[in-house]
Amino acid sequence: MNARLLKPKPLTREAFAPYGDVIAADGVTPRPINYGATERYHDLAGIDCMGEGGRAIVSILRSTPRAFPLTLRVMESHPLSSQAFIPLRGRPYLVVVAPAGPFAPAKVEAFLASGEQGVNYRRGTWHHFSLSLEAPSDFLVIDREGPGNNCIEVSLEDFDPIILTLKAHAHAASGL
Repeated sequence: MNARLLKPKPLTREAFAPYGDVIAADGVTPRPINYGATERYHDLAGIDCMGEGGRAIVSILRSTPRAFPLTLRVMESHPLSSQAFIPLRGRPYLVVVAPAGPFAPAKVEAFLASGEQGVNYRRGTWHHFSLSLEAPSDFLVIDREGPGNNCIEVSLEDFDPIILTLKAHAHAASGL
């Protein structure tokens, strides 16, 4: 099998658009509220959790840093809802995604998110679980609870390895 090295690129609204929404205040014009004492950055993500008898829930997940390079083992998809992750500790983290539909390993991408950027995965978008970098990190999660199977996983062991690296010029032969 041939390993594929995956290097994260900066998380931007444009680059992430095929997978969902970047949740961040920068680049958004705020609305003044509360008599001018507060700025509201309005409607930053298309939360989609209510269909087929579901309801939106809010949770906190704590992610423990992994060692890099990291061989990805699994990706998941939520066919009945979106899933939003908002960092609570201001630490950068990695986002690994692939387009909705049949899983395509060649289309897996990685993004480096700042601690001030959240993401909202669209319904059906393939993604890896949260990958904190510096220390255990908490994420506010908005997703769906309700009837039906809303979490599909695909094992990556049947595909060529996908190795997530943080090095700028890593090569498979260099030992990463």
